[in-house]
Amino acid sequence: MAHHHEAQHPLDRRRFLTLGVGGAAAAAVAVGSALDSTAASAATSGAVLLAADEFDGAAGSAPNPGIWRFDTGAGGWGNAELQTYTDSRRNSALDGAGNLVITARREADGSYTSARLKTEGTFTAQYGRIEARIRVPRGQGLWPAFWMLGADIGQVGWPACGEIDVMENVGHEPGIVHGTVHGPGYSGAQGLSAAASLPNGAAFADDFHVFGVDWRPGSVTWFVDGVAQRTVTRADIGSSPWVFDKPFFVVLNVAVGGTWPGSPDATTRFPQQMLVDWVRVWQQA
Repeated sequence: MAHHHEAQHPLDRRRFLTLGVGGAAAAAVAVGSALDSTAASAATSGAVLLAADEFDGAAGSAPNPGIWRFDTGAGGWGNAELQTYTDSRRNSALDGAGNLVITARREADGSYTSARLKTEGTFTAQYGRIEARIRVPRGQGLWPAFWMLGADIGQVGWPACGEIDVMENVGHEPGIVHGTVHGPGYSGAQGLSAAASLPNGAAFADDFHVFGVDWRPGSVTWFVDGVAQRTVTRADIGSSPWVFDKPFFVVLNVAVGGTWPGSPDATTRFPQQMLVDWVRVWQQA
């Protein structure tokens, strides 16, 4: 499994800054006016919308800099990945239709560029329902992900910081997504995972799907389109430390290549885009 573990910046330990212009109340009102089934189920269960980014803005504009920061550069990111991450609008921008678009490109010289956005230093969550509505890219060698890292990564490193992968997809498995937790003693290929499959040969790149975790003290449950996939608890990791009872920040990225997805080949078409309709963090009652 994945082990994305390069964090390069000191941490701002502020707990909750609202994702979205206008504060939590405005975000909640905006969401409430267009509740989908997942949000409705969260709302009826007594959850409170803590933070959200609906990605409403002008086409070509930058993601909200009060929420999203960028990891930039190359070097493989611990997984022999091929892309260079940039903060350019060529690789990440709003589309004017309510989506964040992360674009992986093959450049004229044959190199790859993409984007990796994070809320490190702006927003952390500790427990709740963390969800995003995403349409993943398609193609051999593409590796989109929606995930979280422990905010203490700058102090304790990876995997001691913990990692919660809400959704990862590798292009050669178009109908499968993976959710995984990584920590000391259960990282990389030893992470504890949940896989979800679409029926009848459908691909996750065909449409938007809602990916989420219900994260509570001592447990993480993965959801795809509101359906629970697997719950991992403290008991499942045996004598290894459970490192998920602390603040985490959110990451959205599209990697190209790497040890898990393999490299793009002649069938891979570029550019490829991951569309993110919204990210929402619900606090459980």
